[in-house]
Amino acid sequence: MTTVNVSQAEIGKFGELANRWWDEQGPQRALHELNPARLGYIAERVTLRGARVLDVGCGGGLLSEALARAGADVVALDLAPELIEIARLHLLESGLKVDYRLQAVEALAAESAGSFDAIACMEMLEHVPDPASVLRACASLLKPGGKLFVSTLNRTPLAFAVAIVGAEYLANVLPKGTHDYKSFIRPAELSAWLRDAGLDLVDVSGLAYDPVRRKAWVNRRTDINYLACAVKA
Repeated sequence: MTTVNVSQAEIGKFGELANRWWDEQGPQRALHELNPARLGYIAERVTLRGARVLDVGCGGGLLSEALARAGADVVALDLAPELIEIARLHLLESGLKVDYRLQAVEALAAESAGSFDAIACMEMLEHVPDPASVLRACASLLKPGGKLFVSTLNRTPLAFAVAIVGAEYLANVLPKGTHDYKSFIRPAELSAWLRDAGLDLVDVSGLAYDPVRRKAWVNRRTDINYLACAVKA
């Protein structure tokens, strides 16, 4: 029996945002503005057209639709029913095709091992009780040579100041309570979990965000947000 690796408080928190998930001026504005940089990071490392790609923790489908628009065959998972419903409804507007599923990644791994060319797990690991379990499931789901893409927050004083104090309480770019500093993940911790899952870490890059210019870009600074790419041998 697969144990569901989920915090009901986190699911409820994000589920409450579902109705405004696609509002570029709404509470998920920052995700809209991060999305092009996240997609670009993936597209530089994987040929998306024709690839089978999994989006873990897909929310309302921002990255899922971007991946589909780039030509990928996308399966997307989330455990918030409200978000999956909004994601499916938005397909009626976009005309894209995404297979949205209300399912844990561990459950999918138990039934579909070795079936994806690439997996995206963006802004999700810091919201689950056992991030290493998610990474093990992702490793199982990848084909040999497949790549896993992760974005998360580094556990540094600067990340606390910027991502929590600044973004949530001063600039109001994110809803208050979005993040818990104790759940932020240092790159060394992520690297160890990836290695234990049988994945080789091949890149760590910073993900910078300017809420004033409403723009995000990949850089070398990893002390706040960062992206990582790992490959399955």
